[in-house]
Amino acid sequence: MAANFSLFFAFYVLTPLLPLYLSEQFHATKDVIGLVLSGYTITALFVRPFSGYIVDTFDRKRVLMFCYAAFFIFFAGYLAASTLLLFCIVRTLHGAPFGALTVANSTMAIDVLPSSRRNEGIGYYGLSNNLAMAIAPTIGIFVYRYTHSFDLLFWIALFVAGFGMAVDGTVKSEKTKVKKEESTNTEAGKSGNTLSLDRFFLLRGWLIGVNMVFFGFCFGVLSNYLAIYGKEVLNIEGGTGTWFMLCSVGLILSRLQGGKALREGRLTHNASEGMVISLIGYVLFIALPTFSTLNNIGYYASALLIGIGNGHMWPAFQNMMISVARHNQRGTANSTILVSWDIGMGLGILLGGIIAEHFGYSAAFWFVALMNLIGVTLYFLATRQFFLERKL
Repeated sequence: MAANFSLFFAFYVLTPLLPLYLSEQFHATKDVIGLVLSGYTITALFVRPFSGYIVDTFDRKRVLMFCYAAFFIFFAGYLAASTLLLFCIVRTLHGAPFGALTVANSTMAIDVLPSSRRNEGIGYYGLSNNLAMAIAPTIGIFVYRYTHSFDLLFWIALFVAGFGMAVDGTVKSEKTKVKKEESTNTEAGKSGNTLSLDRFFLLRGWLIGVNMVFFGFCFGVLSNYLAIYGKEVLNIEGGTGTWFMLCSVGLILSRLQGGKALREGRLTHNASEGMVISLIGYVLFIALPTFSTLNNIGYYASALLIGIGNGHMWPAFQNMMISVARHNQRGTANSTILVSWDIGMGLGILLGGIIAEHFGYSAAFWFVALMNLIGVTLYFLATRQFFLERKL
């Protein structure tokens, strides 16, 4: 959890400020900024399916430490990049160890958890990156506001990543001997000895992944256009940091409320509860501002509800994906759920911007509420039964 928190903190402490850095330091235009920053996501998305295969094939601790070391070193590259081209190269290549590391770290967490506490443990583990996503942008903005030093932010990210790598170095686990285990199981051996699609994407959980795309889409639009929507449409100045802090409070509350259900293995219960709460949060976010006196109430209350909802939903879906995978496909299961979320995030960033450009930000967020509703409907009509029939 500590290493995972450090990993995502190092990433998200820079995320909201990199567009400003590229504009001020290299005088990059908006389209160039988008091109430079999108390289990271594309590389991570490309690497993740292969990461699942590597994690399931080779010694997981060695793969984990190699990926974390690469992730750590690339932060020094930001400090050394003196031109826009060099920064673009460093940023794009940095996506590869990030994509691989998120898969390796979560798979190692599953390995060291006792099976009787796995559902609950993954829930707490997932909370660590959710908290980092909520807290790090606020701290990054705070540091820049008082220092106006991008170099300091790069050093903070480098230090936090180094701390996470050191923590992961203390994790004790038995060396994985996946190939030997596979040979004792005919079905597993078939999937392990040939480079089939199932070694890169968990076909047994395809509908769970498709369902997750809808929820990733919603958060992609929200996280990228929240600040400008609050400023231009709701006339809320400087509320982004507060919104993310309330979202993190919701995430913490979700663990207090949903921990027992995860501990008892009631994954479908947690997923259902989380999706409905998130849907209410998204509708509240876009609907209440139509009444001018309720702008702030809808804006901030939605943060709490979306935090609680995602805190329930994410670990439930991750556990569902792992539960339909064999023991030698845990890495593939993790990469599949992460790839699904990334695809949704990417589509949200792209389509959200297009809709906002032509119809305005209010229309973009109404579309988010619609996509969330479709995701919830898909779950209750098909995904829930799909999981129950394939659970191992």
